[in-house]
Amino acid sequence: MRFSNDFLDEIRDRVPISAVVGRRVTWDRKKTNVSRGDYWACCPFHGEKSPSFHCEDRKGRYHCFGCGVSGDHFRFLTDLEGLSFPEAVQQIADMAGIAMPKADPQAERREKERTTLQDVMEMATQFFQDQLQTASGARARAYLRERGLSGRTIETFRLGYAPESRNALKEYLAGKGVPKEQIEACGLVRHGPDIPVSYDYFRDRIMFPILSSRDKVIAFGGRAMAPDAMAKYMNSPETELFHKGNVLFNFSRARRALQGAAGADTIIAVEGYMDVIALHQAGIENAVAPLGTALTENQLDLMWKMTPVPVLCFDGDGAGQRAAFRAVDLALPHLKPGRSVRFAMLPDGKDPDDLVKQDGRAPFDKVLSEARPLAEMLWVREAGGGQFDTPEKRAELEARMKQVVAVIADENVRRHYQQDVRDRLNAFFQPNQAARNERRGGFEPGNRGG
Repeated sequence: MRFSNDFLDEIRDRVPISAVVGRRVTWDRKKTNVSRGDYWACCPFHGEKSPSFHCEDRKGRYHCFGCGVSGDHFRFLTDLEGLSFPEAVQQIADMAGIAMPKADPQAERREKERTTLQDVMEMATQFFQDQLQTASGARARAYLRERGLSGRTIETFRLGYAPESRNALKEYLAGKGVPKEQIEACGLVRHGPDIPVSYDYFRDRIMFPILSSRDKVIAFGGRAMAPDAMAKYMNSPETELFHKGNVLFNFSRARRALQGAAGADTIIAVEGYMDVIALHQAGIENAVAPLGTALTENQLDLMWKMTPVPVLCFDGDGAGQRAAFRAVDLALPHLKPGRSVRFAMLPDGKDPDDLVKQDGRAPFDKVLSEARPLAEMLWVREAGGGQFDTPEKRAELEARMKQVVAVIADENVRRHYQQDVRDRLNAFFQPNQAARNERRGGFEPGNRGG
């Protein structure tokens, strides 16, 4: 039976690899760090007296530095226990509490169609890349140079150019034998009952391929070259391959950086494509971006699957602060022990691209080092700048804070937030001695003067 990648990813995400491996090994107490999901044991594949077998939940991988074996959940069961791949999948699915998919010819057909559509998207990506190097792509190349992008960075992100033509891509794909139904299914042309002749969806735009978690091109973002374009940035429409609210730009690359690059210990969410690309060029490869809209629950969940405390980076202006406050409400109901977010606020009028362009990564690293915990951002939102000079106003703030933290689903986290609120309110409303004296005319009880 063929299993979809989505199903395999889901059961891997739900079951820590340490839970699979831990049934066959004894973890070394001295080297293991459970809170970080970092485990060591004597290798079950070869005899040894000192632990050289490493298992890391964040990566979902194991590796023995003695004999060299490595793999994921399924490989461990097939290699060590001799299970077939379907049997290994069954065992992990049982641990995850997820029913095995039933044989579904229609689902298998859709999976095959998805693979075919990905092939078409790859052809479109190559077309856009080639167009960037033509005479018609000269303005786009100049723009990218002005933004400080190197040729290597352009190649890494496979940036391209959609020519100012109604049918350049459509004719190219048709010439390669791609049926119009597949071109339409990929969202590469505008079509419909009210459009007599379909035409290219992207025209005169710098193209940013959007990749799936498995590095397949599933959509595009396009930046208009014309200053009077209706939309400066636009994304592919929703398709079988692409659901905007479930995708983060640069997800797979950032995940690899988190797993392997020195110093990358969290995921950073920034606003747009160019921010991600500029940070990557400056050596910060663990950044992602939502696709032109506010962060969604699914996108936040994607980040939590990679790291327990991602950093959300916002502009320091009023719009950026309002976006940060919306993210507070988005995250609060889903907090769990050890799982939260932090907020990095950029200097007013600056974006990540600005910060790293002249002085490298140091200014942006400083912004990250000053990132605030969610509890502090919540307090800033509710109490910052307010006037609480009467008992009624103070009672109103207290009631509002209690109401906000009540949405936290996890009982333990909610209890600690309630305590944090009480502590902050007590400190905020506790008058100092000088203030008390001032209200009493400068006299302490029992001090009648003279």
